[in-house]
Amino acid sequence: QMQLVESGGGLVQAGGSLRLSCAASMSAFGLFRMGWYRQAPGKQREMVAQITGSGSTNYANSVKGRFTISRDNGKKRVDLQMNSLKPEDTGVYYCKAEVATGVWGQGTLVTVSL
Repeated sequence: QMQLVESGGGLVQAGGSLRLSCAASMSAFGLFRMGWYRQAPGKQREMVAQITGSGSTNYANSVKGRFTISRDNGKKRVDLQMNSLKPEDTGVYYCKAEVATGVWGQGTLVTVSL
């Protein structure tokens, strides 16, 4: 059974940093593209960053230059380093394994205050 568990969310002031982590329990983790998504209150869930098994990355325009996605295939973990946070980055952040119909974590809340 595939499972993803996120951690690292919290409350931070604008301009601050947070690091999110996603621990995976699945075989062949290194084969899957992984992604971080977020959902702000009243808005649809959106892609934030993606990383392939070999390390190629893709970012939403709104986070380019501020966020960095990385992974450790040996530890079955994918991280999201978030710098220069803005209030509009507030939302629930989800980790996703982009396999079959997708496997989602339970989400971790990030709140950025002025």
